[in-house]
Amino acid sequence: MDMNIFIIEDDPAIFRSLKERLEQWSFHVSGPDRFDDVMTAFIAAQPQLVIIDIQLPMYDGFHWCREIRAFSKVPILFLSSRDHPMDMVMAMNMGADDYIQKPFHMDVLMARIQAILRRAYAYGDEAAELVEWNGAILDMNRGLIRKDGQEVMLTKNEFYILVVLVKAKDTVISRHDLISKLWDDERFVNDNTLTANITRLRQKLTAIHLEEAIVTKKGLGYMAATL
Repeated sequence: MDMNIFIIEDDPAIFRSLKERLEQWSFHVSGPDRFDDVMTAFIAAQPQLVIIDIQLPMYDGFHWCREIRAFSKVPILFLSSRDHPMDMVMAMNMGADDYIQKPFHMDVLMARIQAILRRAYAYGDEAAELVEWNGAILDMNRGLIRKDGQEVMLTKNEFYILVVLVKAKDTVISRHDLISKLWDDERFVNDNTLTANITRLRQKLTAIHLEEAIVTKKGLGYMAATL
């Protein structure tokens, strides 16, 4: 299994050093381009391990740990120059798997990473599949959508319809094709049921201000628009 490591570190020298060493061990390494929108890069990377610094621009590492933990059980390792015991306590209480203080010895870090990955993936656990859409995140495993800290629970039909539309990326999907996809998935949806599901989906999306992102194209079908 290819292992992707996502590093949330704003010091370019430290990021480069970590990236070079990890790539020597055949890991794929990436990080966010923007520190105000870390989750978009995290979702694109779908990593097996996250390394986070505490002191970051815009939001601190604790914030991004909470955001990641809202969706994913991916192992999280904190690296920080802060030595206050409460930082470690906070990190572990938020779901971090380990905490290492800077400066650190690279061999020690590598040993910790290998140990975390062995524990996390020894039984073939799969990471959550996440999709980003208009600033919201669709959790494919749990069938929910979350935006700005608010979660919206959808029925299986509603969530499946949303996923089909979102994955089409601004492309119109006909009513017939939607019904066919739902039918093939043993959800047995007819024309009236589809209309009812679309209506309920829009109503639920009002909670996160995305109701207008599900667009009806008269005579053609539906589209999940990018706002």
